[in-house]
Amino acid sequence: TLVPVSRIEGFTWTLLGASRSGSIVGGQGRSVSLDGAYDSFMGDRVLFIDIGAAASAQSDGSRAGQWMLLDQAMTESGEEVSWIPEPLLTPAGREALASYRNSDTVVFNVNRASDILQVIAFTGEHGLNPVISGAAEGWMVAQQLAEAGVPVLLDPLANAPSNFDTLGARLDNAALLHEAGVTIAFSGMGSHQARKLRQAAGNAVANGLPWEAALAALTVNPANIFGIEPGYGTIDPGSGADIVIWSGDPLEVTTGADQVIINGRLVDMVSRQTLLLERYMEQDPPLPRAYIVPDSD
Repeated sequence: TLVPVSRIEGFTWTLLGASRSGSIVGGQGRSVSLDGAYDSFMGDRVLFIDIGAAASAQSDGSRAGQWMLLDQAMTESGEEVSWIPEPLLTPAGREALASYRNSDTVVFNVNRASDILQVIAFTGEHGLNPVISGAAEGWMVAQQLAEAGVPVLLDPLANAPSNFDTLGARLDNAALLHEAGVTIAFSGMGSHQARKLRQAAGNAVANGLPWEAALAALTVNPANIFGIEPGYGTIDPGSGADIVIWSGDPLEVTTGADQVIINGRLVDMVSRQTLLLERYMEQDPPLPRAYIVPDSD
């Protein structure tokens, strides 16, 4: 039921992530169109890795231990490991990890500035194509991110610390990263609240991000970051035929999607929520909405 709810609110595709369970390496994901077709995958494969507070349980609370484990995993993926008494990876795991060298995308869920710098150094050493997700303190190292060409996925509403890795969180993070030349895209609302991401982008605009940059962070930037076909996320000849017609500024909370088009086909603007609305909300009531009690029948 989540897909139609997000789809009629203007979301035509998403990135399927992988949640870590007992490992720093969460697993693999990929972008998928929300057109309802069986063959909906598109773009590059994506590997997800957690670093910092989120992965502390996997390294007995040692941040240095996390990097030692990752370094051993990359070593195992690149050579014969018969000399290693206790390898971290299975043969299938080594093959999968090796395939990300100089190819596809690796998303590092990381927030602390020092850890972001370590990701840049680590991925450069091992030939990985990194994307930073979270980056609460990304503004502190914006210049280094820009110089390394590392894109950032961020939550525009992250403005207060949730742990010691996010002490530097601030609402103008997106604006400062964009000003430094970092490619940004938005995330952070979760599956159940995905439709609110455009409103969060509006908050980034309210805190200094140019409107055009916020729109790009919802459309063309994520498509480019995750290897969707060239031109996807733009309205140009030959680009993917995903278009949303809005009732007004899409970054305003009062705006809604009048019509969504995916792969050139009109989307039926119906979800479980709209069906429940039609079923239970009385039309032309004699009293204001606050006085209406739904019929128990």
